[in-house]
Amino acid sequence: MNQLNVFDEVLKECCSDPITGFFRDGFCNTNEYDHGLHIVCCLMNDKFLHYSHKQGNDLITPKPEFNFPGLKEGDSWCVCALRWKEAYENGCAPKIYLRRTNKKVLQLVDFNILKEFALDLE
Repeated sequence: MNQLNVFDEVLKECCSDPITGFFRDGFCNTNEYDHGLHIVCCLMNDKFLHYSHKQGNDLITPKPEFNFPGLKEGDSWCVCALRWKEAYENGCAPKIYLRRTNKKVLQLVDFNILKEFALDLE
């Protein structure tokens, strides 16, 4: 798809094991059908996973019927931009990979906030 990351570079793969992304292609790509904007590549931690579960999005429990193994601490995953922002506002935001995060997030979250959580700044 050749979408761009927050640095205006070609978006890098977020994760292929487990396979992530709205299109289940390993990338945080999006289009007009992705109403959740699954565009922030995050390194999962227990705090965020439990927070998300409390908000009604269970990312922990495997769902074999959807080929979803369930997530655990240490997995990477394309998270919905507004869920990440909500988690940030509630002190539960996970770390992120900026080069794997779609630049569309900049319409919703300030770049300086994203940099505070970056795992891949040089």
